[in-house]
Amino acid sequence: MKFHPFTRLNKLLENVTPGGGNTPFLLSVGEPQFAPPDFVSEIIAAEAGSWGKYPQANGNEAFRQAVKDWTDKRYGLPTGMLQADQHILPVAGTREALFHIALSAVPEYGPESTGGERPIVLMPNPFYHVYAGAAAAAGAEPCFLPARAETNFLPVIADIPPAILKRTALAYLCSPANPQGTVADLDYLKAWLALARRHDFVLASDECYAEIYLHTPPPGALSAARDLGGELDHLLVFHSLSKRSSGAGLRSGFVAGDANLIRRQTQLVNFGGVAQPYPILAAATALWRDEDHVIANRRRYQANFALAQEILGPLFGEVRSAGGFFLWLDVGDGERAAVELWRRAAIKVLPGGYMARPDAAGENPGQRYIRVALVYEPADMKPVLKRLAAVLADFLTGNGRRDADRSPG
Repeated sequence: MKFHPFTRLNKLLENVTPGGGNTPFLLSVGEPQFAPPDFVSEIIAAEAGSWGKYPQANGNEAFRQAVKDWTDKRYGLPTGMLQADQHILPVAGTREALFHIALSAVPEYGPESTGGERPIVLMPNPFYHVYAGAAAAAGAEPCFLPARAETNFLPVIADIPPAILKRTALAYLCSPANPQGTVADLDYLKAWLALARRHDFVLASDECYAEIYLHTPPPGALSAARDLGGELDHLLVFHSLSKRSSGAGLRSGFVAGDANLIRRQTQLVNFGGVAQPYPILAAATALWRDEDHVIANRRRYQANFALAQEILGPLFGEVRSAGGFFLWLDVGDGERAAVELWRRAAIKVLPGGYMARPDAAGENPGQRYIRVALVYEPADMKPVLKRLAAVLADFLTGNGRRDADRSPG
């Protein structure tokens, strides 16, 4: 459990009573509280007759074609670059798929397969905990790449030592980033894909927050592949309906990219994964073909960021991020702030240090921060943000922090 942040959070708060006479608000988990479109339940009910059928790992043609059409349009792909029957796989939420990619991409550790050197999985630091758990399960060594404010919360490719790249089997990249909301530009994505090909490792591009943004649609790794000649080797991208469509309970997403890697992922589903049931697949197909609900969701998040800026801006300066729905607030001590917010205002947030690991100097790049998920309706978020601001104003004063010491949130 050493990589699981919510286990640590539960332990931290287990003896702390939520106070202030307030209704508890859980802003620690990225679980959208908006309802998915009504047609989701209608389609699932209409497809009830197919619950009795074993689903296929690769889904069905209607789903794959809907994903292809959406992806081609969203990322400007030329006709034929992405083939529905070769390059797309439905998955039971991207958490499972991001875990599985380590099992399929990391070679067995041994003298014959790796020359006696333990394979490495690269990931940003801070990171989504599944990356580290997957690396451990695959027998690889996780390598945490600093993603700090001074580098726009993105790892610096040039800082990765050649000896590390030589052993790398897989790299996780997340844009928009969880937790900081940074969006990688197209040149950065192209640099990562070129690096993966040059050093023969798999690039797993986690793009689950791609449809939640303030102004400009974030570029994706498929666009990088397009600009580098249109080949998909060494690349998989991961998309989910959990954030885009507020459908976390559907457990539905897709993986797209390298045909050989798609086949290996399919084998893992056949051996020990979960294939998408046909009623869920039918609803997911409709969701990928509908943009109206996505636009409505995005406007809610934009409204929440506007509220956060209005209420928290006097304390932190700019708090809005380019993508995703998290605030990443520098409070000096994330653990202490999380305890105070739960004790005084019944607001649960995630200490940033729980999403990161100490570097070689012993410094945890997330220790100063808290992650706050803006996942409720704006009308509900406004009073909660005011409660949060009141506690943090006292906390920052008590911590002796000055504006000059405060990094941008």
